[in-house]
Amino acid sequence: MAASSRPPSHPSTAVRRVRAGTRMSRQLTSMTNNFWTVIPAGGSGTRLWPVSRAGTPKFLLSLVQERRSLLQQTVDRLRFVCQPRHMMVVCGPPHAVSVTRQLPELLESQIVVEPSPRGTGPAIALAAALIERQDPDAIMGSFAADHAVRDLSEFVNAVQGAIIAACQDQLVTIGIQPTRPETGYGYIEWNDDPAFTTDFGAIHRVSSFVEKPDIATATAYVESGRYLWNASMFIWKVSVFMEELRTYLPEVAAGVSRIADAWGTPEQEEVTLDVWPQLPDISIDNGLMERSQRVAVVPAEMGWSDIGDWHGLGTLLKHDEAGNCVRGDTISSGCVNSVVWSDTKRVISLIGLNNIVVVDTPDALLVADRSQAQLVRATVSRLKELNRTNLC
Repeated sequence: MAASSRPPSHPSTAVRRVRAGTRMSRQLTSMTNNFWTVIPAGGSGTRLWPVSRAGTPKFLLSLVQERRSLLQQTVDRLRFVCQPRHMMVVCGPPHAVSVTRQLPELLESQIVVEPSPRGTGPAIALAAALIERQDPDAIMGSFAADHAVRDLSEFVNAVQGAIIAACQDQLVTIGIQPTRPETGYGYIEWNDDPAFTTDFGAIHRVSSFVEKPDIATATAYVESGRYLWNASMFIWKVSVFMEELRTYLPEVAAGVSRIADAWGTPEQEEVTLDVWPQLPDISIDNGLMERSQRVAVVPAEMGWSDIGDWHGLGTLLKHDEAGNCVRGDTISSGCVNSVVWSDTKRVISLIGLNNIVVVDTPDALLVADRSQAQLVRATVSRLKELNRTNLC
């Protein structure tokens, strides 16, 4: 992304310095009345294998709360900022039935099924095009289906601040204050001089987006104080988003507009199957956010995690005085800082082990060094090479 500190091409793209007072607070209620939320629900969470698999990806699993999946928890959070009738889930055909069962409060029309995975770019763009047809003045937020948030009040505050920034014609992302050097996350470089402030916090310009760094670089980022974790939470006016999409991803904009025009008609399936495979497989981060000159960020501390692997999940689960997180019938002696997860009735006995992961399912067993948890996806790749897709 070119540094957004460069002069914008026209005045409407500038982030204006505004002190938001009670007037903006009063306006927020009317803003949220046309606030729509989109939940991209894709991927298979391969780094949480063997529990997360293609047929039962992590967003459908109850990983943090025993009786609520990550998808359901996402909807629960969004109820505080968005009316249920303005929620939309985008998922693939293999998961549509499960999504519908888990979210009976949503109408069939609120579950948008993409024919095949094409990345978050086309998925979010299709949702935006469909929302624009119903509400051209809508403000839209996109929130991943498989993340966890501990501090609900801080999440709500960040979204409210982002809505105000979106009303200034910005593409807004919520960045997470890093708590440690993390190589599994992307980073946002931000200008610490606020572009403007709101009752819900300061809004800053984005200088650049950075892909997942090595540990030395991640450590330098955290120590500098100039970088935030990229949580893939986005808020914008749907009209501004579509305008930027036409500029930076014109083929995606044209394609999803054509699909949206046919949506709900007898031609919907034919047009979708004709257009969708031609769209580029690209993330919204790479395709748009890294290139647009209208990007702003709301820094937040909300106890966020993308639960990217077993180590990350272990940081969210309850642990004993030795730092062990255990779910299942486990007996341990002299073990510290380990994660044990069992979906079987077998007793697991651990002796004298440090910083390991043990995951036991009826047809697969994972044993790994917790510091190498990111490499679990290599096992899934190897199983596919061996044509053992029944385990993936």
